[in-house]
Parts: sequence; C-alpha cells; structure tokens
Amino acid sequence: MNFARDIVEAASPGALALVELARDGSRREWSFGEVALSSAAMAASLRAAGVRRGDVVLTLVGNRFEWICAMVACLRAGYVVLPCTEQLRAKDLAQRLALTSPAAIVCDERNRAELETAAPDCPVLLVPDPALIDPARAGDAPPFADLREDEPCLITFTSGTAGEPKAVVHGQRYLSGQALQAEHWLGARPGELVWCTAASGWSKSARNVFIAPWLRGAPALLHDARFDPTERVEIIERERVGVLCMAPTEFRVIAKRAQPRPVDSLRALVAAGEALDAGVLGAFRDATGLWIRDGYGQTETGQTTGQPAGRDPVPGSMGLPLPGVRLWIDDGELCLDPATDPTFFLGYLGEDVTRGENGSWSVADRRTGGPWRTGDRVAQDDGGYLHFEGRADDVIISAGYRIGPFEVESALVSHPAVADAAAVAAPDEERGSVVRAVVVLRDGHAPSDSLARELQEHVKAQTAPYKYPRIVEFAAELPRTSSGKIRRAALREQRT
Repeated sequence: MNFARDIVEAASPGALALVELARDGSRREWSFGEVALSSAAMAASLRAAGVRRGDVVLTLVGNRFEWICAMVACLRAGYVVLPCTEQLRAKDLAQRLALTSPAAIVCDERNRAELETAAPDCPVLLVPDPALIDPARAGDAPPFADLREDEPCLITFTSGTAGEPKAVVHGQRYLSGQALQAEHWLGARPGELVWCTAASGWSKSARNVFIAPWLRGAPALLHDARFDPTERVEIIERERVGVLCMAPTEFRVIAKRAQPRPVDSLRALVAAGEALDAGVLGAFRDATGLWIRDGYGQTETGQTTGQPAGRDPVPGSMGLPLPGVRLWIDDGELCLDPATDPTFFLGYLGEDVTRGENGSWSVADRRTGGPWRTGDRVAQDDGGYLHFEGRADDVIISAGYRIGPFEVESALVSHPAVADAAAVAAPDEERGSVVRAVVVLRDGHAPSDSLARELQEHVKAQTAPYKYPRIVEFAAELPRTSSGKIRRAALREQRT
C-alpha cells in the first residue's frame, strides 16, 4: 500500500483536493494534481536533506498547504511522520526530539525560535519556502515505496497520568483503515467539502483533516487561524461546507456566543472527544435541522464508535461500535478486541516498537497482545448505545485535549515558589473540564491572586498553553497514600 500513490496520484488531477484559507486572509484552491506534484517536490527536498526510508520527519507547521505536502511526502517515500502542534514549547519539543531522533524537521518560520531553543541536531526545512514544494523538483522525488501494513508511518504523542507523554506508533494500516469511520461516521460524499477543524499535530487532524475525506473522494478545507465562533459560522456558509467535524467545545461555544444558522450545503455535523449535552444538540438541531453525531476513539485505537448517519442521535451517547469493531464493558471499563480494529496502533516507541542503528524498525505488534483496556468508564443502554462516564485513570480531558497531570505538575514545581503540586479536572460548562491545580508553597511565599496568575503564565511558558491550570488553589499539604501517591480522588472531592 501507498497512500500517496493509491489515493493522491490515482485521483483525477484536475479534481479539487484542498481549499486553503491562510492566516493573512488569502484563499487558494489546490487540485489533486497540484498536491501530487508539490508533495513529490517536498519528498525530493527531504531526500536532499538526507532523509531515507524508515527515518522520522517531525513537522511543526500549522494548517497550511506545506503541512499537507510534508505529510503526503512522508507517506510516499516510507518516511515516518511526527506531526506536532504549534502549541508545544521547547521542553515538549526537546522531549520529542530525544525520543524519536528525527532525520529532518519541517518547521513554520513562526515556530523557529521555539524549535531552536529545543536544540535539534538535524536539518530544519523552514516554510514558507517555494523551493521546497516547487513542482519542477518532482522528478527528483524518491519512488513510491511499497509498504506493508505493519510498517510504521505515523507517530503521535498521548498524555499519561504518571509520566511523560508516550509516542504512539501507527502502521500503514492506519491509513487504509480510516475508510471504516470515513464511511460510517464522517460520512463524506464525493465532491463534498469536508472541514475538520483540528489543528495539525493532533491524532484527529492526521486522520480527518485530509486522509478520511480523500478516501471518500471529497475535498478538504484548511483554515490556519485561531478559533473564532462568529468567523467559523461565516466560513461554513461562505465556503459551502458539506461535512463539519469540530471539537465538542467548539460546538458549545458557537451555541452560546454565535448564532448557528441553516446552510443549504451543510449535510452532516460530527464531534468526538467529549460528550455533548442535550442543550447543544438541540441548539444546532433547531438552527440547522441537523443532529451532531458524536463518536469516540483514542490516539492508540483511532475511531471505534459513532452515532450512525441517518438516525437521530441518543443525546449524551458516543454511539455504537463501528461495523466489525468488537467492544465490551468489563467491570465498568470499555474494552476492545484489537484484531477487529483496522486502525489499532503498533505499539509505544521504546516499548513495543524500537529502532535499530541502521534505521530499521522492530515491532512487537500490540494487536496480538490480547484485549485493549481503554481506561475509560463507559455504560451501555438497552439499545446498545455507549455512554462515557469518566476516566478510570486521571487524564484530564479539556476541550477535547488529553492532558496528563504529571506534565502540569512538573511545570508547576519548576517555579521557585512551589514546593508541591497536583493537577486534577474540574467541571466546566464550555470545556467539559478544565485543569485545576492545588499548590503547596515553599517557605517565604504567601498565596495571592497575583501569584496564581504568575503560576499560570509559568506553566504556559513551560509546556503547551492549553495545559495551563485555569483554576489555581493553595493548600498546606496534598493528600497522599501511604506509599506517597497523590490521592487525586480526594482532591476532586475537596473542591471548594
């Protein structure tokens, strides 16, 4: 298999592939022929930088054409792509660099300073640079690689509760496997414009910004700007979006702060990451005539459930298992048979997946390791619909972002005023949950509103800003078990 050859090159060269709305307000349409030539040129640029099959390429680029080109270039040549969100800070980037040892980096000029602070020791290709995607270079591209389904193609990072983020390695099967959710959940039709609003670097962006739409013969919309609810509604109408995939928080904010309205081109609304309440569902149903169809997946598993197209959704449910995917509940926890999941990951880098000195990969495929316990507590109703109840572990899910408390706590305790800290989730009407930090101060420091704001800014500077604690409280000590572990459940119950 080869996504670049079998999907991009196989498409009609003149067919619309992308509509790009740039940060400067400009708009451009890209055909599949232009994507094929420009991504081939990017593959040639990467090869000229010394990248070879099996090497890792890190991208630090926003939702712009060059990011798509870098992704497709890697999928063409058998490079393993590591897309990173632009919100990462130097510490986050340094951790990713150390674990993945990329052979090259494609970086947006606006992220250059942060990347340089992380001190990469490989070539950095800065964009925008027309030479990198000049179609005249397409003839120098490496040939299409014939790739096995268990060869690595994509690395995404996921947050854990007790340590640094883990590198999730997906195989080539992840790409073709998206056809299942693309048909039964996303549901795009040929020629219908799809807008998945996820920023580059997130697992949902890798699969639904362009991979799933193109598998369905549908063009994709790219918008390289911050979320603005009023602008979002205007773009949907102006660009005649057919399928809209947004984070639940974005739906909530639009329902509260903007006026969703009927758009004759709009045929499907989908969301994943958090449960949507009946009020938001009703607001969009009343305004557009459409139900928002929720779904569920993890970085490791890809999409596994969805509210089926053509049916009224069950409010608050994440839907039914996708056809052929076997899910069940064991002692309240959702479990998965990996053999039935076409997008199940190969393993974690450094654990199940390792790299040799010659660039080769060794994979102990997690698909053969028995049932996958998701760590999510889920209930099932009489109709078979699944309902998310909470995390069995302590990962904080805020506005669709998975945030490991360890990352927040590490940033907090690096501040000279902090002796100890714990991060837990606190309920929030718009974001579902927000990060709440409970901080123990060092001697000589006193609690104050100004210190709370200083700690928030400190966390933003240390790690991706979306992780910062929106609530900061001070305590004399943290509740701990006899073995010294923080009793997070007790902290959640102590919320003042």
